[in-house]
Amino acid sequence: MERDRVRGDVEALLLHACKGSEVRLRGSLAQGVADAYSDIDLLWVVPDERFDQCLAMLPSILWRVHPVESLRYDPDLQRSRKRRLVFVRFAGLPLFWRLDLEVRATSVAGDESYDLGNPEARGEDWDYVESALANAVAAIKAELRGRHSEAAHLLANGFQKVGLTPPQEADLGPALRTLLDHVERTSPRHTALTRAVRILAEDRCW
Repeated sequence: MERDRVRGDVEALLLHACKGSEVRLRGSLAQGVADAYSDIDLLWVVPDERFDQCLAMLPSILWRVHPVESLRYDPDLQRSRKRRLVFVRFAGLPLFWRLDLEVRATSVAGDESYDLGNPEARGEDWDYVESALANAVAAIKAELRGRHSEAAHLLANGFQKVGLTPPQEADLGPALRTLLDHVERTSPRHTALTRAVRILAEDRCW
């Protein structure tokens, strides 16, 4: 599968870029239960003294794998000195195959709670519109897996991120249309992504 090739290329280039680092599978890939809709979840453990350097190199590393359309840092950890979470959308690849890459310093590699809830680690650079569209993709994924309540919850979160009242519709299709129509009207710079999500919804849910 193309996703496995992308994952393998990401792993190889991360390891090559930072000697002494380690890449671990996470999520469904690590559990051996990944399906066609699974994204790419990885943990990159790097030496403490190279943490900042590795973060600085990351965009160029990922571009060597495949052209990058979007690279966002989770605001909860944007200023952490030892932990970051990066969301990467590659150009031309299925929207389901987002790369969720966590970067941790070796000293906190096993600490799942490190800097969570720490206000000093939090940043403010966040694209709420793109995050809402990512929620729409996740909702479609959940619906395709038969997880209807999860899909509704994800889409409701997406509505809230763009200032809309969460939908009451039981059918995911009309709610998706409402969200996508709103974003298309109010956020021209997200037009390409909105159209891509709409095509995905039309193909899978409408």
